[in-house]
Amino acid sequence: FVTKYADVALDHFNFVNNATFKLRYLVNDTFWNEGGPIFFYTGNEGDISLFAENTGYMWETAPEFEALVVFAEHRYYGESMPFGNKSLTDPKYSGYLSSSQALADYVDVINIVKKEFSATDSKVIAFGGSYGGMLASWMRMKYPAVITGAVAASAPIWQFTSMTPCDSYNRITSSVFAEMSPGCDRFIKRSWTSLNTVGSSDGGREWLSAEFKTCTPIKTVEDLKTFKDWLSDLYGILAMVNYPYPANFLAPLPAYPVKEVCSNFRNVGSSDKDILRSLFKGISIYFNGTGTAKCLSLVDSDKLGTESWDYQSCTEMIMPMCTDDTSTMFEKKVWDIDKVSNNCFKQFKVRPSVNLVRDLYGGKNIKWATNIIFSNGLLDPWSGGGVTYNVSKTAIAVLIPGASHHLDLRFSNPKDPVEIIEVRKYYKNVIRRWMGGWATMKKEVKTVFAAA
Repeated sequence: FVTKYADVALDHFNFVNNATFKLRYLVNDTFWNEGGPIFFYTGNEGDISLFAENTGYMWETAPEFEALVVFAEHRYYGESMPFGNKSLTDPKYSGYLSSSQALADYVDVINIVKKEFSATDSKVIAFGGSYGGMLASWMRMKYPAVITGAVAASAPIWQFTSMTPCDSYNRITSSVFAEMSPGCDRFIKRSWTSLNTVGSSDGGREWLSAEFKTCTPIKTVEDLKTFKDWLSDLYGILAMVNYPYPANFLAPLPAYPVKEVCSNFRNVGSSDKDILRSLFKGISIYFNGTGTAKCLSLVDSDKLGTESWDYQSCTEMIMPMCTDDTSTMFEKKVWDIDKVSNNCFKQFKVRPSVNLVRDLYGGKNIKWATNIIFSNGLLDPWSGGGVTYNVSKTAIAVLIPGASHHLDLRFSNPKDPVEIIEVRKYYKNVIRRWMGGWATMKKEVKTVFAAA
């Protein structure tokens, strides 16, 4: 692909100033033929190159449609930082980071691309996975004259207050571990007690720091909480990327990494330190699968734009998370919006707008939506907040048994389950229908997935 930069408005929704910044986007015209569609990826929370390298379905489908392929970066991620290093330091800089501003950026990029390639009449099909899938679906809803249809994979557009139970994500994560390796969820549940027991003293926390090789020592009870939060996030990530083949999306991981991690949790001694030694062996598959990590860092990779996402999680992306003491493998966690709000103000000088996403995009009242595929792998923790039933005749849900987080948008692989192979064929048929070519189809493909 060719890397390009578009001058887009800093604020699309006022007429006070005409300030702009440079938004990065990637273009590939290898398969493009005049009259073909534009396949447009609505970039999510990270460096756009990461998603271009992991969204193989677009690349593999483009030749058949003679499509132009475009990946647009989300503002405040990757290289698209409006104020450089100052972008998140103060609300006067960070206040332009929002989903609605990003969608307007994408409209500008599409118009620029159409002009450059004399593609005024080309139809645009939006693609996205996870938050990118949310953006793809919202873009079709908000800009139907620009976007002909959207493939929204693993898009939890209902993972918000009063739409989805706050324990949904953790319940599904626990069930993935239990299904992939019976008893693994119980081991993890037991490990929290061991962490709390050993971590209750200065000497115990020193032992934890040495045993887990943490880059920063676990010195205080607060440090121990940070470590446990990292572990909780790790388990969710492992369930998300539990692909049937080795992959390098968020980390270099083997096939079915949940099963590999859990394989270290069998026949473990009963002492707390025995349990924790086994825990370390298991999680090493994630943080040190290549054997090159010198220590365990609790700081996420910059490629995922963690700080920018933390900001969005403090403004509009308010996704409640909780769990009780008994129904999951996690420690009890209460959702406290007041605490969240205070922490957000302390970090970013902003407070959450809990219902903004619902008010902007319709919440669960989207029967008017058209031409959207909402796909969800049923082993994906985010599927609980996804659209799992048809909301209209052409805004449809596709449920994929045994699949994890947007596996359907990845490059094809010999290890792909048959359900993934068939849904990809189905998507092509739906895209042809969106483009007006459904009548020319010679035959319907038989599908073996569940369509809600």
